[in-house]
Amino acid sequence: MSISPKKILLPLLGGILLVLADQGTKILATDALKGNAPCVLIPGVLQLQYLENRGAAFGMFQNNQGFFAVFACVALAVLCFYYLRIPREASGRGRSYLPLRLCFLFVAAGAAGNLIDRVALGYVRDFIYFVLIDFPIFNVADIYVTVSMFALILLIFLYYNEEELGFFSLKKG
Repeated sequence: MSISPKKILLPLLGGILLVLADQGTKILATDALKGNAPCVLIPGVLQLQYLENRGAAFGMFQNNQGFFAVFACVALAVLCFYYLRIPREASGRGRSYLPLRLCFLFVAAGAAGNLIDRVALGYVRDFIYFVLIDFPIFNVADIYVTVSMFALILLIFLYYNEEELGFFSLKKG
């Protein structure tokens, strides 16, 4: 399998930009919200509220930063491995693999964004809160991962067929 520089450099640049956007929003949220009352954007619906999350998604499994950091590193390695296996050209039915590549890129950027927080700070900075449904406080990296995983599931089950996704198989031949 030949890997062209374009196949690595463009996604790497895109991933870096996504991580910078995530980290930038976390810095802004920390500066504006930490130690302050929540910033109500839409009363009873949406507010910005600073939270230091020492757990996994939605605050589960508190104070296991080492485990989460290792898990994120393994997930990033697996994402990179499979990303590089995605063909550059369209599938047999003319379907582009760009949506699949974008999903992988956003999931990786989200994992990397939260990994940076875990390693540097010992917690993840969350700040977006949907008051209306009392949804757990989250951040931009969480949005990347959640929306991309949902899109990935839809692509796998509704857009691509089994033959078009055959490159994910580790079997040769």
